[in-house]
Amino acid sequence: MLEHQDETRTAYDGVVELYASMFTSRLETRPFARNMIGTFAELVRDTGNLRVADVGCGPGHLTAMLHDLGLDAFGIDLSPAMVDHARRAEPTLRFDEARMEALPIEDGTLGGVLAHYSMIHTPPEELPALLAEQVRVLAPGGLLLVSFFGTEGPEPVRFDHKVAPAYSWPAEQFAELLAEAGLVTVARLLHDPATERGFLDTHLLARRP
Repeated sequence: MLEHQDETRTAYDGVVELYASMFTSRLETRPFARNMIGTFAELVRDTGNLRVADVGCGPGHLTAMLHDLGLDAFGIDLSPAMVDHARRAEPTLRFDEARMEALPIEDGTLGGVLAHYSMIHTPPEELPALLAEQVRVLAPGGLLLVSFFGTEGPEPVRFDHKVAPAYSWPAEQFAELLAEAGLVTVARLLHDPATERGFLDTHLLARRP
């Protein structure tokens, strides 16, 4: 396992209860993100393939939201402590410990993948391989919704996230990576600002042809 993944896993293991208390109801005050997830769920339902992975699921609150939106959702996270919390919080749903770069999922079987601020800790040079893994598990017509901190500059920016080092991305550059991975971006939403640093909340919705 790469060193930054060890660091990220350990960091999230140490903040599970605090993180859960801060974020499990966060979308109640985030209408843009909430509605993008709702749109994602609607489009996945339209494909007829309801099986969806919430990758980097954390405490499992968005996995439960996807389930409530009519999807056969399960969660995956690098942090064993987060997975344990999610299993206790949502005992009727499935949660597994795994890396986003090595998903324990068969090729071409998912109707959707949700990556809600879960790719932000991946160094830029490793992101293409991570995206390729999400494409591998999507069925033709399947959808990926990825959310991240956006920057208006020309390059990704490394910053000190409160849990572990992270990266913000220009939306256009991230969309180019999605295209290189074989996805077609069908919607993008940027809105002001997500943090005191002035990053944009950025959501890209892409489909596997």
